[in-house]
Amino acid sequence: MTKQVSFKKANEKIFKTLGQYVPIVARVHGGSHPEFHEVKKLFDTIHEKTKDSGTNNPELNEEFTRLRDVTNNYTVPGDVCESYEAVYNMLSEIDRAYHA
Repeated sequence: MTKQVSFKKANEKIFKTLGQYVPIVARVHGGSHPEFHEVKKLFDTIHEKTKDSGTNNPELNEEFTRLRDVTNNYTVPGDVCESYEAVYNMLSEIDRAYHA
């Protein structure tokens, strides 16, 4: 499977769910985890660039590098809900698909 196909499949499966979860998690946990506001901003950028790219593979290396840095390689904090954990897991999955 090519990188583009793998990433596209991951997007189809995950972006809709992330679009629902990310704003809620930012609202609920943003006060105690301000880094999540940066996660939301990066997700929004990744989502927009992906939509704008059409059938082409978007250039997202910078965004995924920053996302890994902000999330400490998608390490879930111990004091968060399952939705927060799910967001990190889904972001990690699309990161892996992009770099596959």
